[in-house]
Amino acid sequence: QVQLVESGGGLVQAGGSLRLSCAASGRTFSNYAMGWFRQAPGKEREFVAAMTWSGGSTVYADSVKGRFTISRDNAKNTVALQMNSLKPEDTAVYYCAADRRSLVAFWLNRDMEYWGKGTLVTVSS
Repeated sequence: QVQLVESGGGLVQAGGSLRLSCAASGRTFSNYAMGWFRQAPGKEREFVAAMTWSGGSTVYADSVKGRFTISRDNAKNTVALQMNSLKPEDTAVYYCAADRRSLVAFWLNRDMEYWGKGTLVTVSS
């Protein structure tokens, strides 16, 4: 059974940092791009960041560019999201996702092949 399990969410003050992690299991994720999405209360899901399997290409939403960094460890089947300079508007449930399509699918906020259940990030002002 394929599972994506997020961790690392929590409460942080504006300007602070958090590091989210996603552990993938149940299959080999070779050739799978992995990424992060978020959904704030009362809002639609939005794309945050994604990375190819090789790690050679990344893409970020404009709202997080320069503040968030995505990384992955294929040997451990994990992907991380380092979030710095957090703002109250970053408050959301953050979801890990994996898909065999290109990063364009992530950018276009398509439904992914695999999803985690999410981890809550709350940024206080």
